[in-house]
This record gives sequence, C-alpha cells and structure tokens, in this order.
Amino acid sequence: MSVQKQSVSFTETAYAFARELVDAGEYPNVSAAVSGELAKAKAERDRERAVLEAELERRLALPLDQWDPVGDAADVTGGARAHLAARVRKT
Repeated sequence: MSVQKQSVSFTETAYAFARELVDAGEYPNVSAAVSGELAKAKAERDRERAVLEAELERRLALPLDQWDPVGDAADVTGGARAHLAARVRKT
C-alpha cells in the first residue's frame, strides 16, 4: 500500500481523540489512528450506501399495483418551493 505524506490540522478535540486511541493501544501513532478511523468511516458509508441501494432495488422490483400514489408532483415539491421563495423574499 502506498503512503501519501500530507500535513493536516486538527481541532483540539479531534487530536485528543486520536491521541486517546494511540494511548489505548488501538493504533501505534496518530497517523495510523487517523488513517484507521477514516477507513472505518469509509466502510460505514459504503455499507449505508449498499443498504440504501438494496432497498431501492427492492422497491423498484415491486409491481406497480403495490406502489403508493404520491399525488400531484407539485405537492411533492411544494414545501421546497415555499422555502426557496421565502429565502428569495429575504434577500
């Protein structure tokens, strides 16, 4: 595995957490702690994406007579349109 050297800055809280992981023996150093925790976060996002994709595939496979009607498209986007209109009026 190749290694990319990069200088980064952390908040005190983030650095303290990385140090805690090192001090607890979970990682040999802060660099490994950051890399390890980023890998865990990526794996969790990938898992969440896979679950969402599986659910979408399941729903798309349903026969049309099992779909719940959404109603008029304007009803679906009405809240968003009202929010955007209110923001325009404020500026």
